[in-house]
Amino acid sequence: MRRPSCIILALALVFSLSGLAARSFALPKGPVAVTEDMAALGKLIFFDEGLSINGTQSCAACHAPEAGWTGPDAAVNAGGAVYQGALPHRFGNRKPPSSAYAGDSPVLHQTADGWFGGMFWDGRATGERLGDPLAEQAQGPFLNPLEQGIANAQVLCVKVKNSGYAGLFEQVWGAGSLNCAKDTEGVYEKIARSVAAYERSPEVNPFTSKFDKFWENAKAAGKDVTKIQCPGNGMGCGMPGMGGGGMGRWPNRWTNYRNLGLSDEELIGLAVFTDATRANCASCHTLNAKPGSYPLFTDFGYDNLGVPKNPQNPFYSMPPAWNPDGADWIDYGLGGFLMKADLPYKSELGKQKVPTLRNVAKLSCEAEPENVGCIVKAYGHNGYFKSLEDIVFFYHWRAAMDCMASGTCGGMGGMGGMDGCDGMSGSGCEGMADMFPPPEVDQNRTQLNMFPRMQVDYIVAFLKTLSDGYFQK
Repeated sequence: MRRPSCIILALALVFSLSGLAARSFALPKGPVAVTEDMAALGKLIFFDEGLSINGTQSCAACHAPEAGWTGPDAAVNAGGAVYQGALPHRFGNRKPPSSAYAGDSPVLHQTADGWFGGMFWDGRATGERLGDPLAEQAQGPFLNPLEQGIANAQVLCVKVKNSGYAGLFEQVWGAGSLNCAKDTEGVYEKIARSVAAYERSPEVNPFTSKFDKFWENAKAAGKDVTKIQCPGNGMGCGMPGMGGGGMGRWPNRWTNYRNLGLSDEELIGLAVFTDATRANCASCHTLNAKPGSYPLFTDFGYDNLGVPKNPQNPFYSMPPAWNPDGADWIDYGLGGFLMKADLPYKSELGKQKVPTLRNVAKLSCEAEPENVGCIVKAYGHNGYFKSLEDIVFFYHWRAAMDCMASGTCGGMGGMGGMDGCDGMSGSGCEGMADMFPPPEVDQNRTQLNMFPRMQVDYIVAFLKTLSDGYFQK
């Protein structure tokens, strides 16, 4: 896929967004120290439907914990995947990403490897104003006319002042901290920082998946999960039970990670996911972790995978006041934001932020068919894909089509026809060419790694291990 190393402390660029009010209060820049009371306050704000124009929508409406902190409505996910705001017939332009495991996203900056950090799919909550992209993101939906729709920060402040948790707010932020007349912007910031505190709390980021238990077991056994691989230059990730072909000179082959908590299918999926000679998903959905913690499965970077338009996106039919381009609107992602910020943008058109993969299968009927409350989930920034199998197969298909177009399918490419093509040359792939519509944005597409069709299922099996709630800490 891309870069072996992602965060480089070079060429850093930060900037201010135009049209934002100057800060008139004394909170320091950067994430604030999270306390239990602050996180409890943030939770009350997060779930408060009263903090919308008509008292019908909270943050949790689009970021529901039971669905992995993303959209919980099966009917919406199965269609346009964009959620209606508090006011009827008002829609944004993208599906809601997960609000969990996002607290480490840095201030938006550029390195030799590209742009990293910020929040939202397009990075527009840069973090430059507050020093905390997560808090800046939390400010957005309250006043967005297509989301919670509150008229201005003062109205939001008054709603919080009249809430049942106003006392807790002043307990956390100090007596007089809800002064809506004299410090509207200060209260607005404190509201957002409280939400960010909750979103950084162990309740939202528990690290209790099957993978996390495996990670702990592997660490206790002295094994480095980030080095797991398919032996034989990627050829040793065949059917479970094959044992990697006895290729003993690969000490990090997937079979050496058995009996640590994952099945053979899940281990093969992890190896294909991680191995640079296979899918190499981990080049963006990284397994690198801070000392004493666990992988977040994102490098907070930006990529264009060539995802097609979602024709059911309701934003296409929004009035010109919100969408002047109508059906011709194109989602340029990070490039679109940089264009508006009057920064170089052409090389970034079509790129969307790399999401965490944690809880990606949470509540999905694909992963929890026995759960009577399971739902269809949507994947991709616009929700075009309706299952993990769909989007992982798309990765496989896109890589096959790109190597066909470039004539580079020799060598590793075909893997003996297991990818739906004949032999090692890629011939026979022609019938696959129309399986997906063309990319919404065809420029700046990330090069994806070839991997056999049979390994799609193993990657999906691995992704299902990332759902929280497998064990209790």
